[in-house]
Amino acid sequence: MTVAIPANAKPYKRTATFTETTIPAGLLGDHSTKEGTWGLIRVEEGELHYVVTDERRPPSDRVLTAAGEPGVVEPTILHHVAPVGPVRFHVEFLRMD
Repeated sequence: MTVAIPANAKPYKRTATFTETTIPAGLLGDHSTKEGTWGLIRVEEGELHYVVTDERRPPSDRVLTAAGEPGVVEPTILHHVAPVGPVRFHVEFLRMD
């Protein structure tokens, strides 16, 4: 399932770049963003598993790469990530204007 971020959503924050050894534990377990907050998981190098586990969505399990599209995080939808070997990535957060 491909999810589109609303056209009027604007970036407002970005995480530091994480690696396979610096990923915060909270990202490895199921978590979600707040209502109205979207996320873009941008892989800089390597591969990252992005798994949507929320019962309100069909199961989704993708491997994100620097050459591919970023992972889109919907507001309030449970998900988690897991490194596939060495990886560098960050998350960009967007919200409605």
